[in-house]
Amino acid sequence: MSWTRFRRAALALPGALEGAHQGHADFRAGKRIFATLGYPDDKWGMVKLTPEQQSMLVEAEPEIFRPVPGGWGKQGNTNVLLAKADTTTLKSALTMAFKNVAPRPRVKSAVQGNAHIKKKS
Repeated sequence: MSWTRFRRAALALPGALEGAHQGHADFRAGKRIFATLGYPDDKWGMVKLTPEQQSMLVEAEPEIFRPVPGGWGKQGNTNVLLAKADTTTLKSALTMAFKNVAPRPRVKSAVQGNAHIKKKS
């Protein structure tokens, strides 16, 4: 998997934007990062998974996925070895990460939703 393909797959998600964080390309849903490129070095990407998702992927594909070292890894941040990742596996991981941080649609308030109901005096 090349950086270009990683970037294309990340930006194909609805509303995803590319930015930069600590000198690395990152990909965001709203203002929240769901993936980065180049961490810890040029051979790796990172996806922001839940600890459960991370455990599942690391167990299923240990040659591709590993927890980020330290506290970030315990929160689900997961490195992806780009040379070993195929397109389908990467897209699946990126989609999970994107859904984990994507803004939820706002729910209309009860007042707006019930505007037709008149208040008692």
